[in-house]
This record gives sequence, structure tokens and C-alpha cells, in this order.
Amino acid sequence: MNFTVKDILQMEVTLALGCTEPVAVALGTAAAASILPEKQFDSIEVLVDPNIYKNGMAVTIPNSGGLAGINTAAALGACGCDPLLGLELFESLNEESVQQARDLLKAKAVTVKVREERGLYIAARIVSGNSMAECTIVDLHNNIVSLKLDGNEVTDSPLIATLPENAGKNKLAELEEWLRQLSLNDLYDLVDELDEEDLAFLQEGVEHNLRLAEYGLKHGSGLGIGKGIDRLLKQKLLVNDMATSARRLTSAAADARMSGAKLPAMSSAGSGNHGLTAILPIWAIKDFIDTDEETVLKAIGLSHIITGYVKAHTGRLSAVCGCSVAAGAGATAGIAYLVGGDANHIAGAIKNILEDLAGVICDGAKAGCAIKLNTAAGAAVQAALFSLQGINVKDTDGIIGTSPESTIRNMGTLSHEGMSAADKTILQIMIDKEKNRA
Repeated sequence: MNFTVKDILQMEVTLALGCTEPVAVALGTAAAASILPEKQFDSIEVLVDPNIYKNGMAVTIPNSGGLAGINTAAALGACGCDPLLGLELFESLNEESVQQARDLLKAKAVTVKVREERGLYIAARIVSGNSMAECTIVDLHNNIVSLKLDGNEVTDSPLIATLPENAGKNKLAELEEWLRQLSLNDLYDLVDELDEEDLAFLQEGVEHNLRLAEYGLKHGSGLGIGKGIDRLLKQKLLVNDMATSARRLTSAAADARMSGAKLPAMSSAGSGNHGLTAILPIWAIKDFIDTDEETVLKAIGLSHIITGYVKAHTGRLSAVCGCSVAAGAGATAGIAYLVGGDANHIAGAIKNILEDLAGVICDGAKAGCAIKLNTAAGAAVQAALFSLQGINVKDTDGIIGTSPESTIRNMGTLSHEGMSAADKTILQIMIDKEKNRA
């Protein structure tokens, strides 16, 4: 089956309020709660895959008064979230629902378990009196594949009917299979398919992610890296060049998002932080070169395409930091395009950044992600500029292949096979830390 650039944007680029893993857990419990006749809950049980658990442990949940955790997301989803809002459902929280969730957590009515199998998976079960509701989400953060009430399948729920047309498992699998078969030149040519509607959508993504960056710069949220860079610039300890500008904007947005700012991010390939990395470094450098807005938006379109292409090889969630290797590759491709590079320069830029950042691990979503986005943004600029100067890593180096396509396939092998034990180790370290704090 052949897809278009519109299909990529529709399936891979969407708004999300808060980190997408706790959002997805809340969506599961909110959907289950929506079909219960009573809204007083005796117990909430959630079973998640290891990476959903890892990415939901420490990140602050928007609109929650600073709360965090998978169990918290589950309670909040059931108590006060409208599942029809999809990945923006935390918008519907209020003080009453947050307090109800706190009460459930205090009563230890919420349990979270981790299943052994990898692959995005959330199963929520809520007991209310004599009734029990269940919801299952697989493959995509908003892909509800089953709703049950007292063991009976609910088939007329709008939550299933209103999912994006192409959001099901088969469509996503088909898209990723199609992407994996394309060459870099094929991906490059997709940019020419972007029409005015696509460019307007890409501009919307810029505006959303810029609001997060502006919030982070103003408030010094999270680790305050973006605002810290501003101070270093004023002290003349940093120079405002392309790389610094990209790092400043991208890390400030991550500061805001990871601290629970009530602002949605335009995500890419299932991750809000991927969206920040895929968009903001490109937007940040536009003022340093002679270009026009349409070219900038096309560069961002290319960034989303490459990000989705890499994620089709590495998987939606893994032990490898996708902001570094997937969105970082997208960003450097977009930057190379924006500064006048051709397909060969883009290929070199991608190989450069993968040689640089292939070993960056994902140890969950948290405030510290802003440091990694800071690194990825700066490396994306550097990798692109190096490539335009003829500086490209050789295919004799490590995991680098003879082409960007083979390099990305190698990255996928590393992610799926080489890092599986590392992923388990990372998760166990995080679980042990949580137990020690309890």
C-alpha cells in the first residue's frame, strides 16, 4: 500500500497535553470509567508495558497541582478526565477531581503492574460496586482496541468510533512497513508533496511548541536550562550562534513540558519531546540565514518524515533516546535542507548525528529530558553544518553503514536486539529507587 505525506502527518503528528505515557494511562482509565454506571471506584488496576511504566514514573502531570506517577495518572484519568479529548484529556481536570484522585491514592485503591512483554500496551480495570469496566490500548497511545463492561464487549462507544481513521494497528504497521522500504531520496521527494494545508498544519505545530519554549524561558520551569542559557548569554559565557539558539529554544520547551505546564505540544512519532526536537531547532536557526517561511516549514515537514522513518526502525518506545536518534536525525535533516544542502548533505548529517548520539539511553520521562533535548538540538545543528563542509563519518566506523538507510537499519538492530537487556536494567534501577523512597 502506498501512503502520502498527508498520511504521515495525520498519523505521526498530533497535539498532546503532558507526557504521552501518563496521558495514555489516563486515557485508558478515563475510557473505562466512562462506561460505568457509578463514578465511585472501589479499585483501579493498570497493567502496562515496561516502557510506558518507565516513561510515566517521574514526569509531572499538567493541571494536577504537581502530581506525578503512573498510579496518579490512572487515578486522575478515572476521576476527572474526559476521554473524548484524547491526548489532551488532562485539560478537563479540576480541583474536585484531583482531590478525588488523591483520596483513591491515599486509600491504596490504585495498583500498577508491569508485564514482561515489550510493545506499547495498557490494560485498565476499574471496579465500582458490582460493576467492572476494562479498557485496552495497544500500539499507539490513543488506540483503544477494547472496552468491556462486566465482561461484555462494548461496541458502540464513540471512543473507538472517533479514533483517527488511520490510527489502528494495521494502518500504523502498514505505514511503518512502507516507510522502511523507502530510500532517503524517496523521503526527500515527499517534501514536494506538501501543500498549503500541510504547511498551515506545520505552522500550527510551530506555534504550539513555541508557546512551551516561551513559558520555559519566562518561568524557568523544570531544570530551567533554557533560562539558564539566557543568563549565560548575558554574562557573555556563551555566544548566541545557531547551535546555542537551537539548544535554548528546545530545552526551554522541554523544561516547561516536563514540569507539567498546561500547554499542549505538537508531537512527532508518538512523543511530545520528539515534536519539540523535530521542530524547534529548525525554527531557531532561521534568523541566522536568508530564507523564507515556506522553506522553513518544508524543512520541518522533512524533519517529521525522517523522525517517523527512524522510529519505524527503532520502535515507538525503547532503551535508546528517541529524541537523540530519531527526532535528532529529523532535525539535522531539516537543518541541512534549510541551509541549502542537497540529499547527499542530508545523508551525511544523519550519519554524523547517529555516530554522535547512538548511545544515549532513555531512562524515562522527567525534568532531566531537557538536558538531552539540549544536546540533541545542538548536535543536530553541528551534524548538518559539518556535512555541508564535507565532514562525514566513514562507513568503517562502528554502526555506520554505507548509506543513511543502512545506518538507520543498524540503529534499529541496536535498539531492538542490543539494548533489550539494557532496557530491563534501566527499569530495574528506577523501580529500586522508587522502592527505596517509599
